[in-house]
Amino acid sequence: MAEIHSFYEAHRGAMEAAMLQRLDIAEAMLRDRAQLSDVDRIRREVMDEFEIVLTQMPYVGGAASRMSDFFMRLMGFMAIGRVLRRHRVALPVIGDIERESYKAQLLTVPEAERLASGRQFMSRENQALLREQAVKSHAEEYPEDFVYDFVESGPGDSFDFGIDYKACGFCKFAARHGDKEILPHICGLDFEAYATRGIRLERTQTLAGGASRCNFRFSRVEQE
Repeated sequence: MAEIHSFYEAHRGAMEAAMLQRLDIAEAMLRDRAQLSDVDRIRREVMDEFEIVLTQMPYVGGAASRMSDFFMRLMGFMAIGRVLRRHRVALPVIGDIERESYKAQLLTVPEAERLASGRQFMSRENQALLREQAVKSHAEEYPEDFVYDFVESGPGDSFDFGIDYKACGFCKFAARHGDKEILPHICGLDFEAYATRGIRLERTQTLAGGASRCNFRFSRVEQE
């Protein structure tokens, strides 16, 4: 079997723990919605598939790249999707299970911590960093990485700032490894990831859906 990149190997324990937690959360859904009776077998198959996914994950700069975290947090859903497809689970059901289990997992983090993370993401300091990283992304130092532009809000806009992804690491991964039919499920997780941190995400098109860009627009959600 191919080797796991040393950067991901260093984070392997945390990624595996997150996968096991998701499978615990999804257990009832796997039985009731996917109609899979031997959930223990499914768990073993998913973790075996995750081992394969780890060897396939592209290196995009490690700790120096914000996109490394996206790969580490979300690529495990490719393993779940692959296994459920082999068991002939319908794609909409797979999408629902992945989205709902991910949201439940995110909500295990204390609310104060989640909202603090959201405020940091929306901060002027982070926006400045995103501008810098967006420029650097166009150098395409790592072929499997994301390429994106920072979008400033203008008069009359209802968002604080945006990001237009012109190339997507998940799309490249899916094309390389035959995961195109489960790729949209990864896109759907974005809304939960931001909403649980007090951020409203608006997006009307995606690269996975055939558009020329993914148009992320972010705004703060007023807390009561």
